[in-house]
Amino acid sequence: MHAGTGKLEETPGGRAAGWINLASGMEGCERIEAYFSGPAYQPHRHDTYAIGCTLSGVQQFRYRGGVSEGLPGTAMVIHPDELHDGQAGTEDGFHYRMFYLDPALVQTALGAHQPLPFVAGGVSRDPRLLRAIAGLVGHIGAPMETLQYDDAVYDLALALQAAGEPSAARIISAPDSRAAHLARDFLRQDCVRPVSLEHLEQVTGQDRWQLSRDFRALFGTSPYRYLTLRRLDHARALIRGGTPLVQAALEAGFADQAHFTRHFRSSFGITPARWRRFICQT
Repeated sequence: MHAGTGKLEETPGGRAAGWINLASGMEGCERIEAYFSGPAYQPHRHDTYAIGCTLSGVQQFRYRGGVSEGLPGTAMVIHPDELHDGQAGTEDGFHYRMFYLDPALVQTALGAHQPLPFVAGGVSRDPRLLRAIAGLVGHIGAPMETLQYDDAVYDLALALQAAGEPSAARIISAPDSRAAHLARDFLRQDCVRPVSLEHLEQVTGQDRWQLSRDFRALFGTSPYRYLTLRRLDHARALIRGGTPLVQAALEAGFADQAHFTRHFRSSFGITPARWRRFICQT
């Protein structure tokens, strides 16, 4: 059993299958430490950067039509909204640390007109990037001071830019940051209620299609995907507090448990029930 909040899951034969430890996080950043043997995550997408390092073993994942391997001494960088999975590359399993970072923080650090950096293949040995990742997960069990965290995010943004390449052509015209942030704040404040692009147009005063383009440019995902992830975050908090799955689904704004499970699996690669087993103590 791993020390912390994680729970060891076992296969029917008694062999360890995995655990997840939810570490202390900061605004716009969730940190985890985990171990898996065999299959870990089904294909899914995040609305954040998923960045981390393998501590032992081989973390194998399908990404952009290829198969990549996270090994000790390499950095893993999954771009926002890119489909990927995860499994052990050997029978020994893999132990890793990961953080999920709001892409808006990276873009803000780089400057409003810079596209989000993209690391080809999802794996890099760039030493500057490895140092920047260590700054965020090296002492994963301890909270970070605000200034320490801000400095670490800035170092990471520059390291991503140096190690990667633009994920799209350079933005020709500046996106309407004010409108996009208004829309994001509105979605965050009341994620349970139904929202349309027309509604966001009224809230922000920006044309709905221009708003949709600017939102994607600034935050790396669509308004609806962002809203869905905030609902899932709300549901996960409820589940950690002991709320039954069905009730958590409804309170978070999903039509029913099947609707909730479908979105949960597509966003995190596992079912809500399995995730609950990983993070809840017996």
